[in-house]
Amino acid sequence: MIAKLTGKVDHTGEGFIVIDVNGIGYLVFCSTRTLSILLDKTGVVSILVETHVREDHIHLYGFADETEQLWFRLLVTVQGVGAKVCLGILSALSPNSLMQAIAAQDQTLITKAPGVGPKLANRIVAELKDKIGEISNCFPVDSVPDSKFVEGNANDFVDDAVSALVNLGYGRSDAFRAVHQVLAKVTNEPSVEVLIKEGLLELSSNG
Repeated sequence: MIAKLTGKVDHTGEGFIVIDVNGIGYLVFCSTRTLSILLDKTGVVSILVETHVREDHIHLYGFADETEQLWFRLLVTVQGVGAKVCLGILSALSPNSLMQAIAAQDQTLITKAPGVGPKLANRIVAELKDKIGEISNCFPVDSVPDSKFVEGNANDFVDDAVSALVNLGYGRSDAFRAVHQVLAKVTNEPSVEVLIKEGLLELSSNG
């Protein structure tokens, strides 16, 4: 089982890279994000690897960091999401954007990935929304600021405020992030009206 490769970049193609390790070339399938990170480096590079063994092939999937690798492991647990679709999702969305999309239940954003339709996006959100803590507990995530009041009635306030902003034409992920930015700043539990008003200001200030 190969878990990591360290060597020189021999060549790359669409969705893959060949790593030369002491004269042996390993074909590794990667997201465009990982490919761009590796190609920005010179000399020896290291890549984390997931080895998938099947009856007819052995495929290596590579990742520039542990966060992307952990997302890959989570995504392949969803029915209908194979390794190719996983890499498509990780190419379309950064780990932080993917976490935010699932937390915000933003299925539309996930459908930007090739091979992901509305039904599959809905399944990804439904099956992973309770698992994103596995990543946030292991790695720092800066997409959504920490907030102190997302429990009880405040959770309903957040949902109502996000829905209101979405109805005004903003993307669900953007609305979700703006409301949580407001929550991170206030000292008392805010009303829905305050969340909407201040959320609009956050969205305006962010362009």
